[in-house]
Amino acid sequence: MSEFPASWRTVAFRFEPNPSFTELLRRAEAPLPIVTTSSGSVPSVPEGTTILAMVTADGVVIAGDRRATEGTTIADRRIEKVFSTDRYAAVAIAGAAGPAIEMVRLFKTEVEHYEKLEGSVLSLEGKANRLAGMIRANFPFALQGLVVVPIFAGYDQGQRAGRIFRYDAVGGRYEEAEHHATGSGGVHARSTLRHDWRPGMTTEEGIRLALEALADAAEEDTATSGPDLRRGIFPVVASITEDGYERVSDETLAPIATEILTGGR
Repeated sequence: MSEFPASWRTVAFRFEPNPSFTELLRRAEAPLPIVTTSSGSVPSVPEGTTILAMVTADGVVIAGDRRATEGTTIADRRIEKVFSTDRYAAVAIAGAAGPAIEMVRLFKTEVEHYEKLEGSVLSLEGKANRLAGMIRANFPFALQGLVVVPIFAGYDQGQRAGRIFRYDAVGGRYEEAEHHATGSGGVHARSTLRHDWRPGMTTEEGIRLALEALADAAEEDTATSGPDLRRGIFPVVASITEDGYERVSDETLAPIATEILTGGR
């Protein structure tokens, strides 16, 4: 009896319940978006630039500009850098855009897999720790320039408050009590946040401050884009409260951005 073609064969493995989806893939010898690689040159790839998050009285506001750069060239004017991972959490990405987006997709699946297998919701801190592990797994790529540095933010239902976590290229996880910004224009956005953020800000005030910070960053950093009134392109801004994740519509952002850019602040 003839054998099946080699391309039809599958790798058999003994199934054991495992709350980690990425570990399950490794044991199945399935390809992972985040892999180790040998040293060598890496082609120029689009990079996301400026992202930020801040704590408000109601939860958190998280935002990112829409520009991706490839060297000194604008690679994309409408890239999405803020992704909802579940109802009460989101990730904003900076660094190598392709690996970052794949990491977020895998992270979302990882969280869903855990919660379905365990029958319980993973805590916000648990999600932050899992994301740190995935960034750590990307370290061989980071050594070659494909760095992924996200911001993770969400509403902690246990503490009934917004929380922000930032990361370094090797997976170090740090919690910020007030606000944070990173990416090529992060230092300029942080300056605005440091000057204008205050405890007890409402979500509406946080949305406006996010636009102001990105507009200020765009003034100083060519890789960052602020609100683009001519093209109708606005940053991605979202709030996460006890009611869940909500992206702010462009119709809501447009008048705020117009007022900011025409000097009404």
